Amino acid sequence: MLEIRVLLIDDEEEFASALAERLSLRGMRTSTCNRGEEGLKMIETDPPQVVILDMNMPGLSGMDVLARIRTDHPEIRVILLTGQSPREVEKAASGAGACDYLTKPVNIGELIVKIRSAVGL
Repeated sequence: MLEIRVLLIDDEEEFASALAERLSLRGMRTSTCNRGEEGLKMIETDPPQVVILDMNMPGLSGMDVLARIRTDHPEIRVILLTGQSPREVEKAASGAGACDYLTKPVNIGELIVKIRSAVGL
């Protein structure tokens, strides 16, 4: 089975760690970080196939990080995460170039389907 490389960027450390562990148990190679700036550096050194990106973070927002990924690494697929209403997220996600979005709390089964779809599986 193909190992999918996933980078999870979310300022909620416990959430990011727990989600990364659940993705790893499902055969995905996951990395995490808690700041947009750090995520962009990680992408430069070890580009993932999919970035799971929180929209609301201190420093660079998720939307700022998404814009940089779209410019510098258009091949990377981005799935946005947020606690905002689905309508706001859907509009922001499609306009900014994210391939999909989920609202928190995240359903792991739904996230797995979206990740696999993002890489064409």
